[in-house]
Amino acid sequence: MHPDTKAWLMLASTATLTTQLFKRGLRNAFMQGVRRLGPPGPNMVGPAMTLRYIPAREDVDHLGVFADPEHPQRKAVETARPGCVLVQDCRGDARAACGGEILMTRLQMRGAAGTVTDGGLRDSGAIGAMAMPVFCAGASAPLNLVLHHAVEIDVPIGCGGVAVYPGDIIVGDADGVVVLPAGIADEVAEQAAEQERMERFVLERIAAGAPLPGTYPPNAETQAAYIAWSARQG
Repeated sequence: MHPDTKAWLMLASTATLTTQLFKRGLRNAFMQGVRRLGPPGPNMVGPAMTLRYIPAREDVDHLGVFADPEHPQRKAVETARPGCVLVQDCRGDARAACGGEILMTRLQMRGAAGTVTDGGLRDSGAIGAMAMPVFCAGASAPLNLVLHHAVEIDVPIGCGGVAVYPGDIIVGDADGVVVLPAGIADEVAEQAAEQERMERFVLERIAAGAPLPGTYPPNAETQAAYIAWSARQG
């Protein structure tokens, strides 16, 4: 990312970002059924590190597998890159957890920017109180081995119905999580910042009693007023 990109994305809403992606022909970038645990906080922004699961099978998924440091779930957490967002593909099945407070704490200590899964998480109350943003499909007490078999790290996955490639830029806010293709993240972030600025101006006008026609979307007169307002803002 360009050095300014993360700063812009920390201030951009996922609503604005999905609009910018729509302008570029990308309609399926917002994860469905995924929300932040705990109260709203600063945006989650970072490049995706991915972890893929397949359905569990009883003869291979038992508690003993966690003793192996190469177990993909444990390895993903232990090798998480500072600033990354760990994205876990649980096939939209939240009946079992793909992590809990201990793993999320380790991920936070590794310097991850956050994590997102379309599966469940256990210890959801404690995780929701963490500083690191965590997004999931819901709380679930059963451990991952009940339903999920971790298979590989840093491969293309699906999460919340959206394709996620390693290195894609993940942004999460109070509405949910959006995926920005890495190749266009810089330009999307820059134009999202301008859209946010324009919409602040429009919101001020609407709150002051202006009608929607001519204000949203802005006509030539409103555009001229925006340019003057923006110049005054600096």
